[in-house]
Amino acid sequence: MSAAVAGGSAATWTVPVDLPAFAGHFPGRPIVPGVVLLDRMLGLIAAGQGRTPAGWSIANAKFLSPVGPGETLTFTWRTRPGGAIEFAITGAGGTVASGLLAAPAAT
Repeated sequence: MSAAVAGGSAATWTVPVDLPAFAGHFPGRPIVPGVVLLDRMLGLIAAGQGRTPAGWSIANAKFLSPVGPGETLTFTWRTRPGGAIEFAITGAGGTVASGLLAAPAAT
């Protein structure tokens, strides 16, 4: 579910309990890999902007708290002047990840 928020956009996602990435990350205490969170973020931004995420790069990303099966996350993002996209991912306990995506170089 995506929606516009003041200065940007937001979407929610509930982590499936059977997410394939849990098989090896980590047995006995499943944690969503950071790359899965980033992939979800990129997909949401691309869908919201009606374009592909090709050419975007991760300028920085911080993972602050683990995310487990069944957790509901809120993804928020806003475009800065110049085209970079600032994002945050929050769960019930607060921010789990944040970062900045650099816009693709103009061709």
